[in-house]
Amino acid sequence: MATSETKMADTGDRIFIGKSEQPAWLTLGLANRHGLVTGATGTGKTVSLQVMAEGFARAGVPVFAADIKGDLSGIAEVGEPKDFILKRAAEMGLAFQPDQFSTVFWDVFGEQGHPVRATVTEMGPLLLSRMLDLNEVQEGVLNVAFRVADENGLTLIDLKDLRSLLDAIVPAGKKAADADEDALAPIRKAAQAFGNVTRATVGTIQRQLLVLENQGASQFFGEPALILKDFMKTDSDGRGMVNILVADKLMESPRLYSTFLLWMLSELFEELPEVGDLPKPKLVFFFDEAHLLFTDAPKAL
Repeated sequence: MATSETKMADTGDRIFIGKSEQPAWLTLGLANRHGLVTGATGTGKTVSLQVMAEGFARAGVPVFAADIKGDLSGIAEVGEPKDFILKRAAEMGLAFQPDQFSTVFWDVFGEQGHPVRATVTEMGPLLLSRMLDLNEVQEGVLNVAFRVADENGLTLIDLKDLRSLLDAIVPAGKKAADADEDALAPIRKAAQAFGNVTRATVGTIQRQLLVLENQGASQFFGEPALILKDFMKTDSDGRGMVNILVADKLMESPRLYSTFLLWMLSELFEELPEVGDLPKPKLVFFFDEAHLLFTDAPKAL
């Protein structure tokens, strides 16, 4: 359950984090810095994250949080005045006030929240190559495929589209190449204009795509594609919306999780220009249990 012990402690330009001998604050104007919360199991890392998320939301800042254990979902419910909470609030000189926050749940698999989608075209050859761990030659062939698609007005929506395009740019056998009815001849010719595309290289890329598909990527690639502005909203009270990515199942598909995060972060860098220290952030990201996410992630992420 979400509890807002700090509601009265927040001010317009800073949010309350906690209190020991002295209160700890986070200045909103400096909140665009990267931060890290560390500690042993049970020391309150996730609670600290939730307190900050509530503070940002109250200040009108939208929040995105990747939740792999389900601990953050309680932010959508009104807190209960339990004895240990009341005692702790009294020790800190705070009045306990139950609260809840406007929350939107997202799920790449579309099972426990709104589905998250992106098209293959939006992902682009660079990010896709990083996620598939392609070498320089394989990455070059993937770039050729995207270039051919662009020049021929072919939209790549899902992985089936990409597979079909890769098959199309492979040089045909002699019999097929001599056939007047070969509808793929213009695409093959366009691909060969950028260099030699071998069947072996395309086969390797196809096998890497299969690994991604086996982790559920078919559910991520498609339409309608997510617009990042969907994360950057406030509710009717002017509070920032709390966006929670349900990631308990997604953690079992590390390559798919990395694909999603790389795409989302690249979209943020592309759509949000460098602005320096604003009075408060436009969007705040939290990654709970980050060590589990990034330990075996690709270097690009």
